[in-house]
Amino acid sequence: MSLPEWKLPPGVPRGVWDYAQSVAVAQDYDDYHALNPLFEFEEAVLREEFSRPGTVADLGCGTGRALLPLVREGHRGLAIDLSQNMLDVVREKAELERLPVECLQANLTELDAVADQSVDYAMCLFSTLGMIRQRKMRRRALAHMRRVLRPGGRLVLHVHNFWFNLWDPGGPWWVARSLAAAASPRARGGDWDLGDKYFPYRGVPNFYLHVFRERELRADLRTAELAVRRWIPLEVRRRHALPHPWFARALRANGWIVVVER
Repeated sequence: MSLPEWKLPPGVPRGVWDYAQSVAVAQDYDDYHALNPLFEFEEAVLREEFSRPGTVADLGCGTGRALLPLVREGHRGLAIDLSQNMLDVVREKAELERLPVECLQANLTELDAVADQSVDYAMCLFSTLGMIRQRKMRRRALAHMRRVLRPGGRLVLHVHNFWFNLWDPGGPWWVARSLAAAASPRARGGDWDLGDKYFPYRGVPNFYLHVFRERELRADLRTAELAVRRWIPLEVRRRHALPHPWFARALRANGWIVVVER
C-alpha cells in the first residue's frame, strides 16, 4: 500500500514501509536468510536467557525464524510485525504445527495494544531497533518494551556498530561525512541522527537503518530504565562473540547482542 510521506506511521521511514509491504520479500525471507551465521548464535543466547517457559514477544518477528523454535520448546508466542505479509507466513507455520502463537500487526513505537506487564520475555533482533527513524522514536519503542515486560522480564536486542563501517569499502568516507553532518541544522532539529544510513536492499532503493555507538545505546537503555545483564560484541562474521573484547572492541565489533532486564 503506497502512502504519502505525511501518512507514514511514527518512526517508520519510506524504505522500511516499502519493505514491509512487499509480498515478495516475505515469501522469500526464509530462503534469502537461510545461511545467515548470526541466527544460530542468537538462538543460543535466547535459549540461555529464556530458560523457563513463558510468553515471548518477538518485536519485528519477520517470518518467525527465532520465535517458533522457542514455542516448540514450551513457550507461548506473540509475533509482532509492521508487515502483514510476514505475519501471514508466521500464522501459516504456527497453524501447520498447532503452535500457540498470537499474531499482531503493529508499529513498535505504537504498542498500546499489548497490555502492561503481559510478557515474560521479549526480543528485537536482526537490527530491527535500528529500522526505527529518529532517536526519540527508538526510545519510545524501548519504553514500550519495558512496559510490556513483567518485573524481572528480559529483553534481547541486536544492533549494528557505527564504527565497524570503517572496515567497509567507502566506509571511512561515510563515517567522516556522518561526523561532519552531526553539527548540521538538520541534525540539531532532530530530523537526522549520527548513524542514519540509506541504501538499496531487497529491491527497496532507499532502505533505512540506524547503526549505533555503544555509548548511545547504553544511554537509550538507561532512559528506558532497562538494566544491562549481558553485552556481547560480535565478531566480523557474527558467528560468535568477539574474541579478546578488551582490545579495541569499539572498532572491531560488527554489532552487539544485548540482554537487558526490567
